Amino acid sequence: MGEARARFRFGWSRACCQDNGASDPEQEKRWAELFEQLDLNKDGRIDVNELSRGLAAWGVVRSDVDEIVRESDTNHDGQLDFDEFTQYLQVHEKELRLMFRSLDRNNDGQIDVSEIQLSLRNLGVDVTIEQAATILQSIDKDGTMTIDWNEWRDYFLFNPLHSMEDVAHYWKHALMLDIGEHLTVPDEFSERERRSGVVWRQLVAGAMAGAVSRTGTAPLDRLKVFLQVHGSGGGNLWTGLCGMVQEGGIRSLWRGNGINVLKIAPESAIKFMAYEQIKWLIRGSKESGSLRVQERFVAGSLAGATAQTIIYPMEVLKTRLTLRKTGQYTGMVDCAKQILHKEGVRAFYRGYVPNTLGIIPYAGIDLAVYETLKNAWLQRHSADSADPGVLVLLGCGTVSSTCGQLASYPLALVRTRMQAQASTEGGPKLSMVGQFKHIVSHEGVPGLYRGIAPNFLKVIPAVSISYVVYENMKKALGVGS
Repeated sequence: MGEARARFRFGWSRACCQDNGASDPEQEKRWAELFEQLDLNKDGRIDVNELSRGLAAWGVVRSDVDEIVRESDTNHDGQLDFDEFTQYLQVHEKELRLMFRSLDRNNDGQIDVSEIQLSLRNLGVDVTIEQAATILQSIDKDGTMTIDWNEWRDYFLFNPLHSMEDVAHYWKHALMLDIGEHLTVPDEFSERERRSGVVWRQLVAGAMAGAVSRTGTAPLDRLKVFLQVHGSGGGNLWTGLCGMVQEGGIRSLWRGNGINVLKIAPESAIKFMAYEQIKWLIRGSKESGSLRVQERFVAGSLAGATAQTIIYPMEVLKTRLTLRKTGQYTGMVDCAKQILHKEGVRAFYRGYVPNTLGIIPYAGIDLAVYETLKNAWLQRHSADSADPGVLVLLGCGTVSSTCGQLASYPLALVRTRMQAQASTEGGPKLSMVGQFKHIVSHEGVPGLYRGIAPNFLKVIPAVSISYVVYENMKKALGVGS
């Protein structure tokens, strides 16, 4: 394997590092060597699978092999022969040369940090000098803090970008890698990406990650709700878990998980599309494209409140189904009918006020802390890589989620108790303030954090599962990281 990789790199260096003055026969000879390295089955054709495997072994980043084959396959047989392959290289190198010259504003044959920043600004994409340095260092292989023509061409030869606008969007996305339960949609997708469905494929990947994550941690979530509602009568973690199993068996630990999974897709889509739109509105009145922590706090809070307002009836159903006793409801529809018949439409928004108030500290702190930690890492380690890696992102997600929960948990507890109130029980239906007073007078201040232990226990497994599933779903759906 090491020998094959060495031969592969040799072919790449000879094919890509030629001088402009090289003769056409020499150029074709070197491209022929490159073609031979990629033609793994030696049939005189390169298909998508061969190109993907070959470039992966080569260490070429962010290669959209499907688009390369689709654009270069003039006879539409799904493969590239040598003529089609060399035609792609010739045309794309010309495009790359034009882009390189447009970036090289002082015509010294080198691209530096200030030229990257200025070119992106002229295209309407504002980046800090640190972010521009991150971009440069991802391409600069010799450590000179400049990009020469060979480095530029080597990096983008198998990345089918056709204009500086495409490169600008590629770079902007490379700076934003959010995962798991956060699922921040990358900033300002290009029109080409919207048409190709990148946005929705990422949302689907995030929804699948959330579904698997919530299903895996559903017993802890139900235990949390059980302790929140039953208060001191719910006992500790173990007695609460045993009580639920004794009442309904092992399967009862997943009660309410169905609707909890069902609401992920609309909640995620609304929340993060609103988040990006609000960030765009805030940036519209600023000269710089970077948002301060306070602005990300506002954007995250408003986006979370927007999503929760729309899907809140599903939250009420989830709480009722999670707490139901065996045989109480036949399913989601039956639960909704019973609530509507016995308690009226207003019951579907019971607890909405503390829920909305809780969104402000939770969504705002969660998103702001996550982005701040991640961006701080990117700037501090810009010389190493633009990709923070699994452990760093997992740590950012865990810390941000924990901070958000600590700030908002008392409101979440009050919300859950209000959602669980049923008018047919004959007991008083307490308001938000009444619930606070009741909890503090009967259970003390610690009662406001009842059930937080299983909530914290599920943070790391939930974020871990989300990350793994999200990354694998993105690969399966053909979404580049």
